[in-house]
Amino acid sequence: MIAFNAGQTYKTRSICDSNCWFSITVASRTAKTIKTTERKTLRVGSYDGAETVKPYGSYSMAPVISADR
Repeated sequence: MIAFNAGQTYKTRSICDSNCWFSITVASRTAKTIKTTERKTLRVGSYDGAETVKPYGSYSMAPVISADR
């Protein structure tokens, strides 16, 4: 499984606008959560062999940031 590492920045494009990027920088992590430099605590999920987070909640067009990108 590809995991998030502290100190690294991860990003993904918006579903609606390819010029819009969402990014997070991992400050620290535990087995089930990560903390970002913006002081958000995010629950880690998994999909297709990589960890994922939803930094803006769970809704139909929510960005999903994966550790393999």
